[in-house]
Amino acid sequence: MTTAVRSRSMLTLAEVCEELSISRSTFYDWRAKRRAPRCIKLPNGDLRIRRTDLDNWLDDREDVA
Repeated sequence: MTTAVRSRSMLTLAEVCEELSISRSTFYDWRAKRRAPRCIKLPNGDLRIRRTDLDNWLDDREDVA
């Protein structure tokens, strides 16, 4: 997998928060409560979320009324 393809499949925290319309503090609160999507912590401390992990996380929360 090339670096360009890999980077498109990984979202920054800012991108995830924007997509979910939540604040960074809300994301960190969810993460502390283990309610956030799986994250990858980079050596510099930044977080990345795989697109597939976010999509699966959203699917798990779908309300089937």
